[in-house]
Amino acid sequence: MAEAKQNLFDYNEDSIKSLDWREHIRLRPGMYIGKLGDGSSADDGIYVLLKEVLDNCIDEHMMGYGKQIDITVEGKTVTVRDYGRGIPLGKVVDVVSKINTGAKYDSKAFQKSVGLNGVGTKAVNALSNYFKVTAVREGKQKTAEFERGILIKEHKETKSDESNGTLVTFIPDDGVFRNFHFQQEYIDNLIWNYCYLNAGLVITFNGKKYVSRNGLLDLLERKTNPDELRYPIIHLKGDDIELAITHNNDYGEEIFSFVNGQFTTQGGTHQQAFREAFVKVIRDFYKKDYEAADIRQSIVAAVAVRVVEPVFESQTKTKLGSQYVQEGGTSMKNFVYEFLAKELDNYLHKNTATAETLKKRIEQSERERKELAGIKKLANERAKKANLHNRKLRDCRIHLNDEPPGKGKEDFHARQLDSTIFITEGDSASGSITKARDVETQAVFSLRGKPLNCFGLTKKVVYENEEFNLLQHALNIEEGIEGLRYNNVVIATDADVDGMHIRLLLLTFFLQFFPDLVKNGHVYILETPLFRVRNKQETIYCYDESEKQAAAKKLGSKPEITRFKGLGEISPEEFVKFISSDMRKQPVMVMPETHLQQLLEYYMGKNTQERQEFIIDNLKVEIDLAEG
Repeated sequence: MAEAKQNLFDYNEDSIKSLDWREHIRLRPGMYIGKLGDGSSADDGIYVLLKEVLDNCIDEHMMGYGKQIDITVEGKTVTVRDYGRGIPLGKVVDVVSKINTGAKYDSKAFQKSVGLNGVGTKAVNALSNYFKVTAVREGKQKTAEFERGILIKEHKETKSDESNGTLVTFIPDDGVFRNFHFQQEYIDNLIWNYCYLNAGLVITFNGKKYVSRNGLLDLLERKTNPDELRYPIIHLKGDDIELAITHNNDYGEEIFSFVNGQFTTQGGTHQQAFREAFVKVIRDFYKKDYEAADIRQSIVAAVAVRVVEPVFESQTKTKLGSQYVQEGGTSMKNFVYEFLAKELDNYLHKNTATAETLKKRIEQSERERKELAGIKKLANERAKKANLHNRKLRDCRIHLNDEPPGKGKEDFHARQLDSTIFITEGDSASGSITKARDVETQAVFSLRGKPLNCFGLTKKVVYENEEFNLLQHALNIEEGIEGLRYNNVVIATDADVDGMHIRLLLLTFFLQFFPDLVKNGHVYILETPLFRVRNKQETIYCYDESEKQAAAKKLGSKPEITRFKGLGEISPEEFVKFISSDMRKQPVMVMPETHLQQLLEYYMGKNTQERQEFIIDNLKVEIDLAEG
């Protein structure tokens, strides 16, 4: 009782805090940019900062102002220049430093803008060590400079010979984004998506020119291999909607969805509307009640819509929540269906060869599903008996398919992006990670021995093999990655030959049966130190031989050097350092031009002469480097 009274007295007027815009963004960055990260993931905060600046440039282009955007990234410094109208000079400071300030509240000026809350560039400003904005309008320019959101210099208006537009330079705050680095592949992919959605727009990145003439058709051509497609890409365009559709021989669904030029990585109402509408139109066309899963199996598609004042489920705009194309107008579901019912139906009637091939693809999926039905039932029963959550999986409290109502929703979405499952092998390694993990967002799945090499096998093996069956249940990807329970799937194996082999076998499993898990950037390799170098004053963890030698030289006087033979040798107290905010993880990336089956055949198929020569040549290189 006394304690309750004390708490009551502690809660007074001094307990109520009012934060200004900058302080709030810096205190709760996840609400504005999702997870922070170090740049190893495509949805890390540093790319969201770049995207927020680019979104403004794209909005100008969509309104008919500016046909080119120039981007440079040099080290940690980012510069973006558009050639739109330029920020009104008298409002340059306000637009980037005052919440609830911006032109996007005027829906007439920005009816189909990406963002309407006027927060984007303020977040970039607040989360940057240095932020500079210059606006050029009608022969005059105005510049303002900031540090972590604080105005340090407001320049006077001057004359300018430059073209109209806005120039933004920023350096992300290394106190917020620790040990960050930009991955060119992620920026490259981001830029291409903007180009596909804005045919004719020219974007330059470090001098390289990006431009698309055929929109989503170009996107699917880049994302697929023509040798694997079952029929030519169907490309359909209408008012405020564009679609590209094909099927290949991969398992699962791969759907890229966009709203007002924004890549919605977590889908939303427009993507679900497409999935449902496509099934209905196909059933109506063939006059047969096919299973939805059979129709969508192996589909590769892109859908882009433009809506008035879109509603997203978080500030990072990765999932659309809008139920209607515009207030008081057609529902999203009806809008997409009516377009497909007319345009896709017309296309299939005119292109009978494509229609016949699509039908064969659906019926192939139907046969495969029926063949698996009995095996799946037995496998699911085995998974329940195996007591997955006690024996194999140490779960966490946050899952991507859980969602609290009301308050805290946006912050919850930010934490969802950090949800991680470590896939490791052996009791000692899984034990160390389990003790060291953050139980709120990190789970551990323990393998028993080496997985099967599943290259060339059918999906039947996923259900017949206990390890694979339990793993797909743990991830909740049996029906596709929409139900994926962890945003980050991290392979954590020893850095020896056996550990490397396990990595390769797991990647073969994912690429063979769940390629969209890898293609959508969910799979990583955990990097843990190979050496610990220490003396009485300092401990340095080293990830390769050169780091070890540098550390030994720095500490001097014969420091103690430990070589970690496996993850199990790293104590839980030490492991915390390697799987927390400073975690080093390498993304597993599949480039659009990669031919998956050829790649798997090369590394996991029969022991070919070509592969033997590759191993021998690279082994020689490694030996030469070591001796050098």
